[in-house]
Amino acid sequence: MNKTAGSPRLNDRQRLNWLRLIRTPNVGPASFRDLINRFGSAEAALEALPELALAGGAGRITRIPSPDEAEAELVAAGRAGARFVGIGETDYPPLLKRMDNPPPLLAVKGEAAVFSLPPVAIVGARNASLAGVKMARMLAAELGRHGYGVVSGLARGIDTAAHEGSLATGTVAVLAGGLDQPYPPENIPLLDEIVERGAAVSEMPFGWEPRAQDFPRRNRIIAGMSFGLVVVEAAKRSGSLISARLAGEMGRLVFAVPGSPLDPRAAGANGLLKEGATLVTEAADVIEAIAPLAGETIHLPPKIEEPPDFGATPPPLDADRRRLVEALGPTPVGVDELIRHTGLHPAQVFMILLELDLAGRLERHSGGSVSLLLGEP
Repeated sequence: MNKTAGSPRLNDRQRLNWLRLIRTPNVGPASFRDLINRFGSAEAALEALPELALAGGAGRITRIPSPDEAEAELVAAGRAGARFVGIGETDYPPLLKRMDNPPPLLAVKGEAAVFSLPPVAIVGARNASLAGVKMARMLAAELGRHGYGVVSGLARGIDTAAHEGSLATGTVAVLAGGLDQPYPPENIPLLDEIVERGAAVSEMPFGWEPRAQDFPRRNRIIAGMSFGLVVVEAAKRSGSLISARLAGEMGRLVFAVPGSPLDPRAAGANGLLKEGATLVTEAADVIEAIAPLAGETIHLPPKIEEPPDFGATPPPLDADRRRLVEALGPTPVGVDELIRHTGLHPAQVFMILLELDLAGRLERHSGGSVSLLLGEP
C-alpha cells in the first residue's frame, strides 16, 4: 500500500489484484488475510492459489477472475458513483476493521464522512407495526440529533424507518447484494436520499442480486460497523436476532425495545431482554450505554493478528495434511487445539487450513474455530 497524507492507500494495480483475489471462489476474508500474510501481496497470492487449492483436495483448478473482469467491475462501480475501499484506507469504516475477518474490500457510495460519527445499528421486523415504525424513526432521529450515525439494512419496516429518521444527520445502508442491486426495489428512492448525506456499503460484487444466504453476511457487517445494535420488533426466528447474536459475539452492545407479549413480532426482542439485552424505551437508554465508548476516538488501527512465521519451518507434507484432516470433523474446534493435538508447527497448520479453505473443504466459525465440510468439494 502507498501512503498519502500519512494514510495507507492502495495503488491501482493493488486494488485490481485485491478485487481479483477476493472475487476468487472459496477466498473469504480469512483466507484473503492468510494469503496476503503468506505471500506478501495479492499478486503473488494469485499466482500460488491454484496449486494451494489442489493441495487442499480441490477437484479442479480454481478459476481466478481475469484482470479484464476485475477492471470491468471497477468501471461499473465508477459509473454508479461508487468506489472500492480497502481495509486500512481512510474511508474504511473504523469499527468494521476491528471485528474478526472484516471484508478486505468494501464498495462504498456516498459520503465517507458519515463513518466518523459514532455508529449505532437499528434493525427489526419487515412487517413492523405502526408503533414499531414510529419507535424506530424516533430513536434514529434522536440519536442523529446527539451526533450518532445510524446503520441499518434498507429492508422494509424497521430498517426503512431507521434510515428515514436519520436522513438529515447521517445514516448508512448495508446491502446484501451489489450496490447496483438494492433490495427491496421500492427503497431505491430512499437509497438515493441516503447517499446524499450518508453512505451505502456492500461487500458483494456489482450486478449481484441478493439471495437468502447473503442477508446473514449483510447482518454481520451491520453488527461489525456499530458500537451497539438496537432490535425494534423481531419474531422468534428472524434476521434481526441473527444480527443481535453476531453483535454479542463481537462484543458489541445489544439493546431491545420491549413489546406486547400478545404480538409475535415482539417475541424476539422480548426474548433478548430475558437474555440480558439492555432495555430501550427512549434514545437516552442507548446514549447512556454507548457514550463512554463513543467518547474514545473510533479511528482505531485494524485489529492486529500476528501471522505465523511461514519461513520458520518447511512446508507441510502429505502426512501432515492427513494428520490434520483426521483431527477435523463437522464439529468446530479451535486452531490452537489443532496445533496442540497434531504437534505440527503453527505455520504448517495455518497453511493446511488455508489449502482446505481454498479447496472448499473448510468452514470458518466465529471466534476463529474451524470445521471440515464433509463430502466432495
